[in-house]
Amino acid sequence: MGPVARRHPRVAGATLVEIVVVLVILGLLAGAAVALVEPGERDVSAREARAFAGALEYAAARAQWRNEMLGVSADRRVLRYWRRDAANDRWTPVDDDDVLRAHPLPPSLDAMAYAYAGRGVVANAIVPLRASGRNEPFAFLLVTPRFRTLVGLDPLNRASIAGPDATTP
Repeated sequence: MGPVARRHPRVAGATLVEIVVVLVILGLLAGAAVALVEPGERDVSAREARAFAGALEYAAARAQWRNEMLGVSADRRVLRYWRRDAANDRWTPVDDDDVLRAHPLPPSLDAMAYAYAGRGVVANAIVPLRASGRNEPFAFLLVTPRFRTLVGLDPLNRASIAGPDATTP
């Protein structure tokens, strides 16, 4: 009989290197999940601009379909759509349409009227959308602490989005 080979029993468990590798992988996955769940300012601005542009085109088309004067305004934190009441010549909020109900903006985003017919306007002005479809071009500004996005409607009632662009200090 030859020499007896000794077998060393392996202790069950993980080495320190294996534990560190697992922790690094879990950290990377958690970071990716947070990035996907919590969009940054640029993403919030771009998403809200797309939704606003779509609602503007819809409002312009609705004004023509229903032969009514509509309007849109921004009060820093809320986008509002209005209907012009011909009987008493006053603006009243649109509340019978899910797309055109008052839309509160995310906390980091402010909105204001920017231009109408090529001129600057008061930030909370009501910009009209005529039943005839013959509208002046206008633009609204969406602003976060770091980005600016311009959302406009041209005379053919086509929405456009410029930005989000980084703001300069």
